Amino acid sequence: MADALKRSPPDEAPVLAWPLVCGPAVAARTRALGFSSGILRVEVQDETWRKQLVDFASAYLAALNQMVSEHVRRIEFVVAGRRPQ
Repeated sequence: MADALKRSPPDEAPVLAWPLVCGPAVAARTRALGFSSGILRVEVQDETWRKQLVDFASAYLAALNQMVSEHVRRIEFVVAGRRPQ
């Protein structure tokens, strides 16, 4: 799977890798929205989830950057239904 992700288009690989990196429980409650300029945007269901996932962001970043060719600088967790700031 890691080889397939490295061959994926750079703007798609982090989105495809997100469920693998975060695991099935988190993947069921989140959705990778897109990747641009080194930032992976991930939709979460509420502010509580956002705060919890921010604590794991560095581990997720490390795992993502081992799986994809394009460097992921940051994960931005966005609460569903809120407009980006």
